[in-house]
Amino acid sequence: MIDGAEARGPAAPRPYDVTTYGERIADVYDHLPRLPASTERAVEFLAAAARRGPILELGIGTGRLALPLVQRGFAVHGIDASPAMVAKLRAKPGADRVTIAMGDFADMAIAGRFSLVFVAFNTFFGLLTQEDQVRCFRGVAEHLTDDGVFVIEAFVPDLARFTHGQRVGVTSVGTDAVHLETSVHDPVAQRVRSQQVVINERGVRMYPVEIRYAWPSELDLMARLAGLRLRERWGGWGREAFDASSGAHVSVYERAR
Repeated sequence: MIDGAEARGPAAPRPYDVTTYGERIADVYDHLPRLPASTERAVEFLAAAARRGPILELGIGTGRLALPLVQRGFAVHGIDASPAMVAKLRAKPGADRVTIAMGDFADMAIAGRFSLVFVAFNTFFGLLTQEDQVRCFRGVAEHLTDDGVFVIEAFVPDLARFTHGQRVGVTSVGTDAVHLETSVHDPVAQRVRSQQVVINERGVRMYPVEIRYAWPSELDLMARLAGLRLRERWGGWGREAFDASSGAHVSVYERAR
């Protein structure tokens, strides 16, 4: 005779949602080999864009950019959906000066207006539908001061990375670990579903991430729908020229006049 638990079989995997990436990767996030090396340049750029503040970061995570901005004297606020990521932030010096709202930043459930709202390191693409991305732009527009700006750092989509709709690549090889990326691509939905895989002597760990990418021109149209317009676009935080060879962009939006 089969009891009820056996009849139901193994527990179904939890579906991916806005908390999944952060909850799974928080313990190792600050030590990932693919974290940007441009943090100092990013902080300089954002500080100049903010003028006197206050600042709101979407997807504040473990505070890589927020904490240096706090150290410069800015009032920094953040939104994040992952309690585990925010717990890592809260354990760091200066975090008591950061105001954090928990939730999906597509909803922009936060009070106040900001001279700078920003979202870095491709985090905007964590909004998995065009509708949510447009909704985020509209929410940002409602929370900007009259002369405020919205800054997005994101990659430029490169569909040549995928072969027959998939990709397996090595992101890091060390003496005691290898980091892999495995992805499947849906060009119609502009969705990529990935696992970041870490193999070491302790075993195999997997960190799922899903994104919905958008082209720079699509972001510009979202901005227009929200009453914003592109002020400037750079190839990186160092204000490198943006051109056809750029793999990423830093885009600055302001209110349409």
